Amino acid sequence: MDLHQFKYFLALSKELHFWNTASKMHITQSALSRQIQSLENELGLQLFYRDKRNVKLTPAGKFLQEKWEIELNHLNSLHQLAKQIHLGESGSIRLAYPDSISSSVLPEFIKKIVHLYPKLKVELLQLTTENEEEYLKNYKVDIVFTRDLTSSPTINHKKLNHENLSFVVPEHHVFRSLEDITEQSLKKEKLILTTQDHNSSYNDIVKEIITSYNMQPDSSIQCEFGSTVISLIKNGLGISILPYSYSLHQYVGIRFIPLPFVTALYINWRNDDPNPILKNILNLI
Repeated sequence: MDLHQFKYFLALSKELHFWNTASKMHITQSALSRQIQSLENELGLQLFYRDKRNVKLTPAGKFLQEKWEIELNHLNSLHQLAKQIHLGESGSIRLAYPDSISSSVLPEFIKKIVHLYPKLKVELLQLTTENEEEYLKNYKVDIVFTRDLTSSPTINHKKLNHENLSFVVPEHHVFRSLEDITEQSLKKEKLILTTQDHNSSYNDIVKEIITSYNMQPDSSIQCEFGSTVISLIKNGLGISILPYSYSLHQYVGIRFIPLPFVTALYINWRNDDPNPILKNILNLI
């Protein structure tokens, strides 16, 4: 049995007329008869009652018509899904991203994906910098948005944008502008930082700011994500250094003071990945 025989049988079971069915299936009437006869021989049963004037389904034929129509529709659906996956229009894509872009770059990017590839499943993860490369190399994620510049030969990267870092303070803090922030005024402040890999290029910029103001990082609080840092700041537990894009989160009770230090945003992906979905997504950048 093959798929063509199923299709010929189902077409004939609806038309109940050999000539009409053959015409619709673009084969000769004799070829259709041979295909049906071959199918009946292989199954060892009669599918149709037929004489010179009439064609009718046998009870066994009626049963198989109902079952095979469901199966054929299912096969057609699977074929369409496989084709969409082949073209990169369906399946899934896993994206890792830093907390800072969740109100800026990320939603705009996801909006593009959903609009152009509505059948694509998008999975979002937040990772610490130290885990990004491991997740990417081990196929736990497909794309990483990051502020850390990779040096791995197996990972491609592209710079998307850059922005200022900023001091983040409570809304009613005495620091209202950059002029208020001096080495002396910072001595009383508790510093809250996101946990960073010591080999991170982003961490190097934060260290540069700390050094330029002669701050005391030994007395700092550290946690993994910027949103947690901001919650601690709102509760008066200290100040922080974060990308200015956090201000787009529209936090209440927080002030952002831009600094003359810049951080870049990159997108990383495996350079040997043949996934057509990945290619389509990267074309949106």
